[in-house]
Amino acid sequence: QIQLVESGGGSVQAGGSLRLSCDISGDTSRPMCLGWYRQTDEKQHEGIASIDSDGTEAYSEYLKDRFTIFKDNAKHTLSLQMTSVKPEDSGEYYCAADIRGYWNTARCHPNWDFVYRGQGTQVTVSS
Repeated sequence: QIQLVESGGGSVQAGGSLRLSCDISGDTSRPMCLGWYRQTDEKQHEGIASIDSDGTEAYSEYLKDRFTIFKDNAKHTLSLQMTSVKPEDSGEYYCAADIRGYWNTARCHPNWDFVYRGQGTQVTVSS
């Protein structure tokens, strides 16, 4: 079992930056595919970025120039650095995880069918 708790959401002006964090607990010794996705007014589910157990990162083609994913293995945290934010980035942001094993050997990617997710953190970008 994996538990995820996001933090860092809030209000920010367009053009600004925001960093979201996710505390990971539970069976953290297992190799995992980790990621961030969001729900906005326009899209019910939009994968943002992922990071595989070997550190390989993958991004949405539309967001890769502004968003960066980070993983701190020692602190068991996952972060998302958002820059040059736009009003259309407003929405609920979720941290997600899936345990890697022989049953899921494909490369981790932002639209992975994650098994675990956090409760979400709201981001509001004002123009």
